[in-house]
Amino acid sequence: MELTDGKYQIQGLNVEEIADTFGTPLYVYDADKIQAQYDRLKAAFSGEHVKIKYACKSLSNLSVLKLLKKMGSELDCVSIQEVKLGLTAGFTPSQILYTPNCVSFQEIEEAVKLGVTINLDNISLLEQFGNTFNHTVPVCIRLNPHIMAGGNKKISTGHADSKFGISIYQMAHIERVVKTYNIQVEGLHMHTGSDILDAEVFLRGAEILFDAARHFNDLRFIDFGSGFKVAYKENDITTDIEDLGEKLTAAFKEFCKSYGKPLEMWFEPGKFLVSEAGVFLTRTNVVKTTPATVFAGVDSGLNHLIRPMMYDAYHEILNVSKTAGTKRVYTVVGYICETDTFGLDRPMHEIKEGDILAFKNAGAYAFSMASNYNSRLRPAEVLVYQGQAHLVREREEFEDLLKHQVALDFK
Repeated sequence: MELTDGKYQIQGLNVEEIADTFGTPLYVYDADKIQAQYDRLKAAFSGEHVKIKYACKSLSNLSVLKLLKKMGSELDCVSIQEVKLGLTAGFTPSQILYTPNCVSFQEIEEAVKLGVTINLDNISLLEQFGNTFNHTVPVCIRLNPHIMAGGNKKISTGHADSKFGISIYQMAHIERVVKTYNIQVEGLHMHTGSDILDAEVFLRGAEILFDAARHFNDLRFIDFGSGFKVAYKENDITTDIEDLGEKLTAAFKEFCKSYGKPLEMWFEPGKFLVSEAGVFLTRTNVVKTTPATVFAGVDSGLNHLIRPMMYDAYHEILNVSKTAGTKRVYTVVGYICETDTFGLDRPMHEIKEGDILAFKNAGAYAFSMASNYNSRLRPAEVLVYQGQAHLVREREEFEDLLKHQVALDFK
């Protein structure tokens, strides 16, 4: 979203007009930005053995999945439902990595039947898997490297107290299980969480994976996860993808040389690909002044965008309807019967009731975490592709709330 001639635009389309056409609240995604991020990542980790597995959980809209497939991306899924979404979008089973957490073994068996790559993150499931499939079905193992990524434990998954992955200190146990059941291990995986800034932190995790990989002779790939930080505000510090790509590619090539054969290098970015491509449009319902605060209350809430409340996430908020003039300080809040504060004490161009407010960085973990709390309806989604705005998810209607309810008749 860019400010051109006093109007915010996406691919030349007026953002206010998009809001008027499709209504608010509304998620809008810029296909050009997704393409640019994908191209940047591919260039940073260039080579014939690099595979990008888009993290479906960040934004699972079917049209977005099909767009990424067209770009050449493969898919990372964390539930059997995401796997089925991926297959519906046209991904082949061989292009899908399935990395569940705390699921039943029945779900694992269903994924095996669908033919996708299985990635297990606890020893109990690994034992059940080996007992059921022996060497007939290859498997990937997710390791916890015990590295704290970023500075926010809410979005870090590789620290010692995380529920994700098998501790690297349990390598001897893993080896015993693999040997006992003759399990064919084809890959190793780690994901330390979001907002990785320092290439050296990522490289430490890579070295841990390289050491672990030497315990397995028949690997096909190593999956380094993702967690690359994007900008949330002006002049924000971000992951230097080019620097990381150069250093990690060199380390990987050196490892493959000592391993004795070239392996595939996998990544599973979500936020990096789609976060900055998304903007969330809301309409101001009320401007309310109290003795201490001026509130701008919008036609949305934590039911549509929970990241600020759940992760203390920062989203830049802009008044799309007024792009010049004096700025005042507002606290932007939602219409949910909870404390759903989107932004505290934000300097913004003067807001009037009816103005369109835009939340930036709303492409990842935004609509995909939306709910019907307070019996509110989930918003529509629009994808701007080749200069046209396409509706890719209809706005919910009241009947959708009743669709799966069974009302008893009390007489």
